[in-house]
Amino acid sequence: MAAPSSSTVPISFVHHLLAGTAIEPPRRTALVQQAGIAPALLTADTARVTTEQFATLYRLLARELDDELPGMFSRPVRAGAFKFLCLSLLESANLQTALFRFTRFFHLLLDDFAIDLSRQGGLVRIALIPQTPAAPANTFGQEIMLKLIHGVASWLTGHKMTLARVDCAYPRPRHASEYVFLYPGPVHFDQGQSALYFEASALATPIRQDKNSLGTFLSKAPGGWLFVSFAERLVSQKVRETLEKQLERSLSIETVARSLHTSVRSLTRHLATEGTTFQAIKDELRRDVAIQRLTQTDMPIAVIGTAVGFDDPTTFHRAFRKWTGSTPGAYRLRR
Repeated sequence: MAAPSSSTVPISFVHHLLAGTAIEPPRRTALVQQAGIAPALLTADTARVTTEQFATLYRLLARELDDELPGMFSRPVRAGAFKFLCLSLLESANLQTALFRFTRFFHLLLDDFAIDLSRQGGLVRIALIPQTPAAPANTFGQEIMLKLIHGVASWLTGHKMTLARVDCAYPRPRHASEYVFLYPGPVHFDQGQSALYFEASALATPIRQDKNSLGTFLSKAPGGWLFVSFAERLVSQKVRETLEKQLERSLSIETVARSLHTSVRSLTRHLATEGTTFQAIKDELRRDVAIQRLTQTDMPIAVIGTAVGFDDPTTFHRAFRKWTGSTPGAYRLRR
């Protein structure tokens, strides 16, 4: 259920992750480098990092602080808590029981938010209820907790759980366009409380995991629950996958539409519904693949440009700077 290896997230995710830590700047820089992130990117507002780099930095900070939600809340969640949480959930008869146990477990760990499980008609609502004056302003903590709930629910049931609705008790953030890949359901901002809504019938789903699969899930944390892919639901993701298979050819929208057995008009309409365009998907894919190869391989920059569909290195450099605000060379970590 992990996101594709070519996926990236905005540098703001890294800033939010670092913001709650009291680690001294030199040590913080060392951890950023250890995660494979060039420190210079921290000052580039439009920079991106791969999901694996983000997950690695998350794990490093969690170990450094002995906090499995590193610096996000007023009280640390000590190492091992997530394992004991999952072990307690595995004994549940179905997802509804597991989610109730989830709320009770975090009642013991969190002072900032209570997690309320309630039924509203045909929906089950899991809401974050602020318990301290500072809690409502902690938007990143709310994002992470909502993703943790959804990611654990998806893992327990063995499939990517769809959501009837997602409420966020804060204004629309700059990175809101990323939410289409984070939450498989309609997202609403400036709501009274942050919450996830499941179809009530979905909570009767039995638990399909056991202790044997738990080790793998924990070893991939937070990637296993944070970056959950919803390829089968999004037309935009299907377009991206089609383009990625023949990236060097720079496929046209007509070719992709034929591959997906639809018309250009219908494809364009579906993409607009998801808040994107064919050209935007193509550019985001080329950007993400280029970043992945710049950070994880020693492939020459000119070769990377060709691999993502640019015959002219100058054109590639110009496009990359437009996408990220930095040159391709800035993404090469100088060790």
